[in-house]
Amino acid sequence: MTRIIAGEFRGRRLGVPADTTRPTSDRVREAVFSMLGARLDLDGLRVADLYAGTGALGLEAVSRGAASAVLVEADRRAAKVIRDNIATCRAGGRARVVDRSVESFLSASAGPFDLVFIDPPYDLATDDVDTVLRLLVPSLSDDAWVLVERGARSVPISWPDGLDEVSSKKYGDSVVFLAAT
Repeated sequence: MTRIIAGEFRGRRLGVPADTTRPTSDRVREAVFSMLGARLDLDGLRVADLYAGTGALGLEAVSRGAASAVLVEADRRAAKVIRDNIATCRAGGRARVVDRSVESFLSASAGPFDLVFIDPPYDLATDDVDTVLRLLVPSLSDDAWVLVERGARSVPISWPDGLDEVSSKKYGDSVVFLAAT
């Protein structure tokens, strides 16, 4: 079961698309927001959740005070589940789904974003993640944060100019990287 951990939508259960996503576990999500909370105030932030899956990361951010979240998901079945999750949280005025590829979304002059979650499928090549990061940089605000979740056995990320890694932490089969502009 995936649920919102804290804030306005606390305890709301989120749907999970069958066979198409690997939702971030509640444990990892709680650790992620603890890591972020030590560094920034979510109030008023503009958030992007790339490879959104269930939308849990973006919706958790809105629940904790972010002004808005754009949830980008190319899989149409997953995008429908995200729309349902937005309705469950009654977050329609603050969260929206973009059902297209992350690369297409970023190439269309998205942003600016203050906080970006990138949680692609673990089998997505690191070179593809590096490309997404390069495309993302122009869409970031001056004081932006980028959080990337990868499989623990993934090749290390090559951060593009404009992003500096602040920390990384392993959680079971996942590793979470945090970078800032």
